[in-house]
Amino acid sequence: MIHSVLPILAISVLLYSCNGQQNIPQTPTTNSPQLGTIVNKLDPTIWNIFQDQQSNYWFGSKNKGVYRYDGKELVQFTTEDGLVDNDIRGIQEDKAGNVFIETLVGVSKFDGQVFQTLPIKKDAPNQWELNPDDLWFRIGFDNNGPYRYDGTHLHSLKLPISPQENAFYFNRPMASFSPYGIYSIYKDHTGKMWFGTTAIGVCRYDGKAFQWHYEKQLQTTPNGGDFGTRAILQDKDGFFWFNNTRYRYEILTNTSSNLLHPIQHEGIGVADGNDEVAYPFFLSIAEDKEGDLWMVTYDNGVWRKTDDKLVHYPIKDGNTDVMLFTIYKDRDGVLWLGTHNAGIYKYNGKNFEKFEFQ
Repeated sequence: MIHSVLPILAISVLLYSCNGQQNIPQTPTTNSPQLGTIVNKLDPTIWNIFQDQQSNYWFGSKNKGVYRYDGKELVQFTTEDGLVDNDIRGIQEDKAGNVFIETLVGVSKFDGQVFQTLPIKKDAPNQWELNPDDLWFRIGFDNNGPYRYDGTHLHSLKLPISPQENAFYFNRPMASFSPYGIYSIYKDHTGKMWFGTTAIGVCRYDGKAFQWHYEKQLQTTPNGGDFGTRAILQDKDGFFWFNNTRYRYEILTNTSSNLLHPIQHEGIGVADGNDEVAYPFFLSIAEDKEGDLWMVTYDNGVWRKTDDKLVHYPIKDGNTDVMLFTIYKDRDGVLWLGTHNAGIYKYNGKNFEKFEFQ
């Protein structure tokens, strides 16, 4: 029996209740040599996984800060150590090796010694540029666009008007969230930036122009729940995958319109799936070294697209179904899972097993 794709209402309440427009507390940095606390286990809710240039793993929790694991010690960092907030929503690194911890209210930069909160420039919503070393952030799910860090300033940007905006407000005149809020940010093979929104599809920025794409079947699950654009990936053959496996898309290079007009190609479904779950909706997606696609659902495990079939990997913690959130491929090509209720899992070549710290 295949479970439902996603309890949309519960997830939506969780995400929409967060407000990325709060005033950011100016958390002081610290030079204490005792920065962080050595612990022996993670919080069960881990939504972000990242491996830095020094091969340290970073694990971002829902409300217990961020953890760093060097293969020997697991160190926990919180607001007491200088983090701007303990609710972690993303982890990145620049070429100099600085690690950036994204939260719902701001971004903390860690240089290996101290955390520093990046000040936000909110007076220039149209400072759009596309530079190869820029870092991009969401900072919550209810803003009107992303944040771009150019190495000096963190710019608060605003997405252009979507052709879908009027339809959204017509159907939801009392909406309590911005349809331009961002669920996902993705850089494709040619360096173009993609922004997956909460309700009006995807927007691509190529450094000069913006183009939108919206399809109801990409945004709405078979049982009628709103999904938003939570996952974007361009595969090794150049095709794009958005949210579910029904189609893969060929993106044309035309920039004369504010619409993308992609070409649909047949995707792949579950061989014995019924109409509601034949094409899994996924929260996160990764491509392995062989070009197989690995897709994480909320309550129905992981699906692997290999050749022309989908292979299912149920994820259990004992007898308990694990609620998943993200999949991450590390620098060695190893796959990791972040979860809502069971810490982290690691792929051993055959199955995903819970990762325990020694």
